[in-house]
Amino acid sequence: MTQKASTSCYAAELQQISGIGPKLLVLFKKMGVETIEDALYHLPLRYEDRRQMRKISRLQADRSEIFLARVLAAGEQQTSHRRKQIYEVIVGDDTAQISLKWFHYRKSWLQKRYPVGQLLLVIGEVRSFGHTREIHHPETELIAAGQNLTQFFQQDPLKFGRILPVYPLTEGLTQHRMRKIWYQLVPQYCPTLPSCLPTELLEKRKLLPLEQALLNSHWPPAETSLAELDAGKDPYRRSIVYDEFFYLELGLALKRRGVALTQGFAFTVEHRYTKPLAQMLPFRLTPAQRRVLGEIKQDMMAPMPMHRLLQGDVGSGKTIVALMAALVAIENGTQVAVVAPTEILAEQHYQNFRFWLEKLQLRCELLRSNTPTKEKKNTLADLQTGAIHLLVGTHAILQQGVHFKRLGLGIIDEQHRFGVKQRGVLKQKGANPDMLVMTATPIPRTLSMTLYGDLSLSVIDQMPPGRTPVTTHHFSATQRNQAYQSLQAQLNEGHQAYVVYPLVEETENSDLLAATEACEDLKHHFPRARIGLLHGRLKPVEKDQIMQNFRTQQLDILVATTVIEVGIDVPNATIMLIEHAERFGLAQLHQLRGRVGRGGGESFCFLISTEQFTEDARRRLAVMVETNDGFRIAEADLEIRGPGEFLGTRQAGLPNFRVASLVRDTGILERAREDAFAYAEETNYLNSPESVDLKNELYRRWSGRLDLATIG
Repeated sequence: MTQKASTSCYAAELQQISGIGPKLLVLFKKMGVETIEDALYHLPLRYEDRRQMRKISRLQADRSEIFLARVLAAGEQQTSHRRKQIYEVIVGDDTAQISLKWFHYRKSWLQKRYPVGQLLLVIGEVRSFGHTREIHHPETELIAAGQNLTQFFQQDPLKFGRILPVYPLTEGLTQHRMRKIWYQLVPQYCPTLPSCLPTELLEKRKLLPLEQALLNSHWPPAETSLAELDAGKDPYRRSIVYDEFFYLELGLALKRRGVALTQGFAFTVEHRYTKPLAQMLPFRLTPAQRRVLGEIKQDMMAPMPMHRLLQGDVGSGKTIVALMAALVAIENGTQVAVVAPTEILAEQHYQNFRFWLEKLQLRCELLRSNTPTKEKKNTLADLQTGAIHLLVGTHAILQQGVHFKRLGLGIIDEQHRFGVKQRGVLKQKGANPDMLVMTATPIPRTLSMTLYGDLSLSVIDQMPPGRTPVTTHHFSATQRNQAYQSLQAQLNEGHQAYVVYPLVEETENSDLLAATEACEDLKHHFPRARIGLLHGRLKPVEKDQIMQNFRTQQLDILVATTVIEVGIDVPNATIMLIEHAERFGLAQLHQLRGRVGRGGGESFCFLISTEQFTEDARRRLAVMVETNDGFRIAEADLEIRGPGEFLGTRQAGLPNFRVASLVRDTGILERAREDAFAYAEETNYLNSPESVDLKNELYRRWSGRLDLATIG
């Protein structure tokens, strides 16, 4: 850390600021403000324009306004609603009148403060009710008779004549007190911030140095556009957002560069197994699959380890691409590990991989947490000798005691279900093996750039022949019989159906239909149908048997919880009925719908909801009816839920930004990423004297989260 940074706000404590005692420290901590740095980044929620006063006739509704007025009348009034007492002060100027109202008040204090004839400066949000306008609990300043107004307005810079910040508060704090402290703190400590971004980047992107951007965000200059400030599009906030994104993307770029500097397996593509497999497949790979496979092979042939994200919508054919990549690793004398988040998905992968590998005289085994002890012991022993070519499993693969003879490729499916560190654990099972991360959850570009910014990206953007678009309809609970009639029609044609519920059994506090009870109810509606029940509380052997019965068409309807969200492939199932669809997230609904439409027949998804649900739920259901495009759905999901909830911050390792928004600031993120990756690729970057401050600041912010200790 440079000398400038070491004496900066990072080393300073809040109690050093005049006027901040123990009680305020407790209140600030509630708001997440524990250091001077936290305080500098505790930006206003919005702003009040107090640069000029208006006449009362020109005041605008739903805006905070400032104006001069004289008290015309005052006293208690009784409201018609619930006959509550309020205190009302009528004020006016030479253009109009307006009412000031207090709903919680001390009568004697208000009577003394607002006598008829008193001149006031009034500040507050104007509300309009028909032809009347009023302000509730306004902020007021008393102006004495004969007082010089020019001097009055100059006496307190935190009240008049400028754009004032409106800060997020906690109970016990007032805006005026916050402003008074921040007015002292921000100008004092902003200059101590290390502004390390290269000058050429600031000039290229027309940005301000960090210290200037933060100062102006708290105390905007007089010429600033209030509309830009309120929209978060002012040059000050834009500079702070770029600064946040740049350091993250630089860390990701260096992490990728660190991978590039590491020696891995330089595989050769001999087609010893991949060509025979291609000849055995009952279908041809799509152009998108061939393109992505080419990208993966190119990475595997390079001397540095592959770190690639394979992204494709439900049913796009990621599994066969992963199998081809696995065969490249196997024909080079190394082993492959495939890690899935659930036992059902692991079982599905195991069945698929084993089917083809056995035809190639290769061995595939399954490892689960509940694998019998003797079987597990034999599997682990054969794995260590190299007798097992490909191991499929759940988190059990990541546990201690699982040793490969020569792990060449690790494949992680549904990456968002794992913590970020699991990728590193699997990598440590070998000597810098290649890593292929797969996800069927479409991830918007902004999240890809932050979650997987250190990975190269491949996207299968084409569906294989035979996949039919699923027609989706939304029914209310009172229209359930319509959905049942359509379901019966599909059964009559020899097809199968899923019926999904969000809970396993009814609870005291829940009004949801439960899968166990609904299963019995469905038997009355479909007396000739063979109905099975699948949920997470069943033993693995019971789950496997039920799924086998459904695959072999010994069951007509599978009633299930979201345990079937991933990993179920039954082409004869053509209808998905989801009860209480308003309770599911968009990603879940999309994954569930992906269980049908896997054969040649027309397929349907019926979303059944209660009569009352939230606006967000309405938007989710509307998006599902409107489109089958997983990426369009993911973008809508990000907009509705926000990035923190989109994947689950802790599970996905989503960075916590102080100011930046992955929804609002997409364009800035893309520019920051472009600049950061270009900067990191400069050959002299790591040893450049000009980069010392920048690198120190990067490590201070991100070394723990991005594991940068070994880079540079």
